[in-house]
Amino acid sequence: MKTIFAILTVLLLGSCETKIKETLNQSTNPEITVIDTDFSKGRLTLKQTINLKDVERFHGHLCDGLVQGFLGIKVGLHVLYPNGILDRTNTRIVSKSSPCLTDAAIYLTGARYQYNTFYVDDSLKDGFYIMQSIDQHKTVKIQLKPDVKPPEIDLLGAQAIKGTLSACDLDKLKSLEDQFADYLLTSDPETNFTVTELTYFKWLPLEKHNYTKTDILNKNITTCK
Repeated sequence: MKTIFAILTVLLLGSCETKIKETLNQSTNPEITVIDTDFSKGRLTLKQTINLKDVERFHGHLCDGLVQGFLGIKVGLHVLYPNGILDRTNTRIVSKSSPCLTDAAIYLTGARYQYNTFYVDDSLKDGFYIMQSIDQHKTVKIQLKPDVKPPEIDLLGAQAIKGTLSACDLDKLKSLEDQFADYLLTSDPETNFTVTELTYFKWLPLEKHNYTKTDILNKNITTCK
């Protein structure tokens, strides 16, 4: 009897540990379900799952901006597509010029500049994405709620873009961004993002294409000593 109880205890603990690992994996590597055509001239039948790791490989590194973009789109797509499946043949998006935000936008939505489904606009107010379903012209603006992002990140980030941040402060900025990314991944997105439906949005693509790629400006900075 004791042996059976011991076996059941081990199995129960193992099951709990597996569930915890699954929960942690779902939070730190969130997923989005998309639908695409099934070949170069195909039908709209191919459902796929894209996770944060996929976008990280495309972008080059994991950072708070990539997490922000991923989770923002994940929250916003449910307004455009109540079934929770993002139609990558029917979505267009406007993004602020952050390399992280733009890469998340084009990878997840399938939008591209050359097909008039993507453009960059830093004049967006109170939001970092505007996303639209093309057939219905249903449009949403996605933004971080006030006071969610620590202000020091933007302050240090501005200095880093100017090239005035020391090597040690650059490490501090990375630490702050990593902490913010962890917070976004382990908290409820509904408490961090606001999705607002826009009634009279006009799609007006901008031709500007000389934005600064800010994530490579400090690539030759020495390590902190």
